[in-house]
Formats: sequence, C-alpha cells, structure tokens
Amino acid sequence: MSATQATILDTIGNTPLLELRNIIGSNGARILVKVESPNPTGSMKDRMALAMIAAAEVDGRLKPGGAVVEYTGGSTGVSLALVCAVKKYPLYIVTSDAFSKEKLDQMRLLGAHLTIIPSDNGKQTEKLTKDMIREAHLLAEKKGAYITAQMDNTDQLTAYSALADELWKQTDGRIDGFVQSVGSAACLRGISERLRYHGSNARFVAVEPAESAVLSGGPTGAHGIDGVGAGYVVPLWHDNVADEIRPVSTDEARRMAFRLAREEGLFCGLSTGANVVAALELAERLGAGATVVTIMCDSGMKYLSKFSQC
Repeated sequence: MSATQATILDTIGNTPLLELRNIIGSNGARILVKVESPNPTGSMKDRMALAMIAAAEVDGRLKPGGAVVEYTGGSTGVSLALVCAVKKYPLYIVTSDAFSKEKLDQMRLLGAHLTIIPSDNGKQTEKLTKDMIREAHLLAEKKGAYITAQMDNTDQLTAYSALADELWKQTDGRIDGFVQSVGSAACLRGISERLRYHGSNARFVAVEPAESAVLSGGPTGAHGIDGVGAGYVVPLWHDNVADEIRPVSTDEARRMAFRLAREEGLFCGLSTGANVVAALELAERLGAGATVVTIMCDSGMKYLSKFSQC
C-alpha cells in the first residue's frame, strides 16, 4: 500500500526546478525556474501561509478555534484560506476588486469572509494597499482576531529559507544569479539570506513594477502586476536584500507571461513574467555557462478573467 499524507498541508513544498528550453539568451546561460504551481493552491504563498499560522500556534498568539485576519492581493489570502480550512480557524480577508476574480472566488469557496475595498479603475496603488492594511487592523481589533500582517511578519522567512534549501540541493549549489519580484519582500529576503548562509556568491536581483519603481527611488504609481509593487518601501525590505533592482512594466510582464505559456508550456501570472524578463537580462550580462534561477510564483489559472481582457 502506498504512503499517504496526513493532510493537504503536508504536500506543500519540494516543487520542481525546470530549465527554460525556448526562451533563452544568445550566450548559452541557463535560466532555471522553480515551478511553484504544484503547491495545493497553485502558489508559492502556501509555504508562507502555513509558516505564519504554525509559528502563531506554537507561541500562543493564535488559540484553538481563534479567528485570523489578513490583507491580501489574493494569493496569500487563498493560501491562508486553505490552511485555516484544514486547521479550523475562521478567516477574515480584506482585499480589493483590483485583484483577479478567480482569487476572490477561491478564497470564498475555501470559507474565508471577504471585505472588498474598491480600487481606482482596477489598478494597484499605494493608497489601496494602505487602505486595505488599515481596514484589516480595524477588523482584527473588532473581532479580537490574530492578524498575520504579511507586510511585517518575519515568521514567513522560515518558509522561504526552506525554499532556498531546496534550490541549493537541486542546483548542487551552482547559482550565479537569483531573480524575484518584490511584494512584501519576504521571499527575496528569505532566499537571499539563506543562500548567502550556504556560501553562495549569486547576484540577487529584485524586480518591481516600472510604473511604481519605489525601490529604485522612483515615484509611486498604479500598475497591473498582481501581488507585487505595494507602492512604498515595505517594512521587510532593506538595502542588502538585493544587489540590484530591475523595474519591469506591466506590458513587459504580460508579454513574457504569454510567451511562457505558448513557448514553454508554463501557464503563469504576470509576476512570473516580470521575473523571467529580468532573469533573461541578468543571464545575458553574466555570460556563457552562468546559471540564473527565478520563480514561477503561481498558476495562470488564477488570472483567466484578466487574461481574457487582453
């Protein structure tokens, strides 16, 4: 009889690492993509959602049956909804109509209670992010709930340290560059810190929306890349997280996401498209024989309604 997992949460992580075969540079450098869509909700955020809840359980911030609150562009909310459904915690999500309908529907179907903050014509902005955060804190106070507060929560770094360990093992420690888009900054921070701990000399590149390139010192603005680009310098970010920052426009990210689907069979969201745009550029600069790693953050199935409008 084959072995079985205790719950769906035990299937999180240990995802594949694939080499791009058709979307490649001209100099022979390799681009490897950590494909996170096999996680239960199709997203790397399953890792951090489980880590945040588990840490709060251990130290008593979250009591049995206690309510949980989070503000989210969707993927974190879907992942928390899965974790809370399994662990029997009521979940209250503050989100917006700026994010994909599929994510909102999935959160509801997993049992989350949603508060929707109206956006400015479907765009993500600094004001929207801060309005969501403010509403979530008010809701947590009203409900007497534990707020995971992803923009400030360092518990999630352990999840991304584990992801970095997977990458180190899968590449035999041969990583010359690592590229990741920045939302809360936890993923890039956790991975860069852990790979450096392993002795990696990789060059780390942070990706942000060109329309809101605040990490690069530019003005805040509206963009259409779900889950990244909060519109301000987020608390978990610090200057040593990355060696450089690459702004990528929403249009560039969308074009690359569609190319990945048609040329590599990787159906992904726009943040992944942005990652690969920057990874290709870095691979060209690092030269022949280099290995650049990036992440396919989630599945394109979460964005069908948005893609159908393109």
